[in-house]
Amino acid sequence: MVTMRRGVTLMELMVVMGIMSALFAVAAPMLNQAVRNFIMARTKVELQQEARGIMYTLTRNLRQAKYESIVISRADANQPFCSKIKFTKDATTPGVSPDMVFQQEGSTLYQVIIGTGTNKRPLTRNLSYMAFTFPRSDDMGILSVSLTLKKNIYEGRTKALHMASEKVRIMNMN
Repeated sequence: MVTMRRGVTLMELMVVMGIMSALFAVAAPMLNQAVRNFIMARTKVELQQEARGIMYTLTRNLRQAKYESIVISRADANQPFCSKIKFTKDATTPGVSPDMVFQQEGSTLYQVIIGTGTNKRPLTRNLSYMAFTFPRSDDMGILSVSLTLKKNIYEGRTKALHMASEKVRIMNMN
């Protein structure tokens, strides 16, 4: 009488190991690429939300500026030209500080409210480039704002987003 043994042979085990190795060899790069695509998409959304928030804050405050008080410069010699704007807001708005500055310092964009106590707060730490210009020399009531945000993602790579607005209308022209 022959008894049946339960188990697997060495050959069966080697075949299964070969199949599993082939599957892992194919699946690992695909999984890495899926993770990279997810990180890129998430970073893009984060930069877009951050840029929209910054542009909203900038345009809201610039619309209240007195056009004759607008001074475009730079914070220091290490910063790009036109990366700082200083202006006086319309004093008729109750509870509003009259002087405001937006300036780039390295990769940080600051909003500085000058009043009873100077309040300096960062709007972003991902700023690569910022510029304020007047697109038309015959109409000083329109201001162009341009910014580029850049964020490190993986393996030394970065994701950048450029946003520009050329139709910020200065409302206080008198």
